[in-house]
Amino acid sequence: MGREAVEKAFAEIRAALAVLNAEVDGRGSEPFSAADPLAGLAEGSLDILAAAGAVEAGVAGLKARAAMKYADTAHALAPPGMPVQAQEMAVAAEIGCVLALGPRAASAFLSVSHALTTTLPLTLAALQSGTISWQHARVMVDEAATLDAAGAAALEAHFLDPDTPRPAGAATIGEMPVHRFKHKARTWRERHHTESIGKRHAKAAADRRVEYRPDQDGMAWLSACLPADQAMAGWNRLNALARGMQGPHEARTLTQLRADTFAEAILTSGTNTSSSSRGSIDSPSVPADTSTGAGTGAGAGTDTTPSSSIRAQVLVTVPVVSLMGVTDEPAMLDGYGPIPASMARDLVANGADSFYRVLVDPRDGAPLEIGRSSYRVTKAMRNWLRLRDGQCPFPGCSNPSLDNEADHLLAWHHGGTIGISNLGQPCPKHHKLRHTTGWTPTPATKNQPPGWTSPTGRHYKSEHQDWEPPHWPQPVLAAMPAEPGGHADYLYIPRSPGEESLHRVLYGSS
Repeated sequence: MGREAVEKAFAEIRAALAVLNAEVDGRGSEPFSAADPLAGLAEGSLDILAAAGAVEAGVAGLKARAAMKYADTAHALAPPGMPVQAQEMAVAAEIGCVLALGPRAASAFLSVSHALTTTLPLTLAALQSGTISWQHARVMVDEAATLDAAGAAALEAHFLDPDTPRPAGAATIGEMPVHRFKHKARTWRERHHTESIGKRHAKAAADRRVEYRPDQDGMAWLSACLPADQAMAGWNRLNALARGMQGPHEARTLTQLRADTFAEAILTSGTNTSSSSRGSIDSPSVPADTSTGAGTGAGAGTDTTPSSSIRAQVLVTVPVVSLMGVTDEPAMLDGYGPIPASMARDLVANGADSFYRVLVDPRDGAPLEIGRSSYRVTKAMRNWLRLRDGQCPFPGCSNPSLDNEADHLLAWHHGGTIGISNLGQPCPKHHKLRHTTGWTPTPATKNQPPGWTSPTGRHYKSEHQDWEPPHWPQPVLAAMPAEPGGHADYLYIPRSPGEESLHRVLYGSS
């Protein structure tokens, strides 16, 4: 039946699409709700939207399998002696023409399809079942590309194996936007790559660059690929300076102020002499010479950024043994993800006034204590919220800005408390959404952010932080008490140059 069966199947799909389009237009044979047709149509449209996404993912999986089946048969039918590169070009050209893709896009599509059908079976199965989208699958392929077979399988299992333990209320990868899954997958990859993050960072830092791309209407993009601590510091500084300019007589938006401040910084002809050639978390220095680890280079000793007394706080979560140099385990830079331990140690040494040490639970890596220079409880609670949620807790929002506001989940006048479990930190946009529409947050806990319920009654799960237990060296493990109690114990570690000799390790609940 071959071709006839394919034509019949797609004819049925097109007929089904015609039925669904009629339903969206309200021209179905029966209304979604006879009692309230308008509300029924709204609910039905959401049902169609959700199901269409799953079908769309299944079709994407079908396209990937069909493309690779064509590639395999085309290679088998190629004339003897035809170069492999020529065969691949011919296959990419054929598929590009069928799907109306350019050569580069067709090659990228084939590359993703090959990875899905040969090395990522769980991802392909999830795609075909409609539980993840094509964009999610591409992220998995990208993050697995530099891993060996065992690493790629472990990456898949962590996110897609149903037997992998995960919080009961945590959103699956198919329930979170692609950019958030990309952050999670990148974080996992950085932590579990067989090559240390320090070595990979040194190689990547050699490729730091600035790129220019023309855009529409007389505009253009100017972007820079920098070491993570410098990029995050620059972003936080731009935010702080832009917020400082806002006021009743400033007509520019925060976005416009950031852009204008950035342009002023790179176009200014003057420089402000700095008393040190080392940069801090707020005012980064010239990228270090990765071959020697020295922080030297042209321009050291000058600060060409706009002068300001505003300090942008940054949270860096680092295992204490990594901070001491005993291990090379990655630290976590709030708003970015894993960074080399050497970068975290440098931030401690040269950016201490805006650096917050975060002590983590040695059992699961969850935060236990936030070091602070102030005893103000409100500041400590805000920092804890930043650690618990990572960003605005609304589904899909990745705003990690310090503009996010502590908000009671259960209002004070309704019996709400000031505890962490009754607080969220929505960005201004979603804070306003909560108080002006029917969107409501669901209960949170000390370590889990709130989910959200829409005006239609649909519940959307929260995104949970990917805490992992730190890797303790064997000598340290041997020195630990066999039965940790619910209190703070003290672990003495031999003193190393420039570091404290006493580090507190917490056990049990904080």
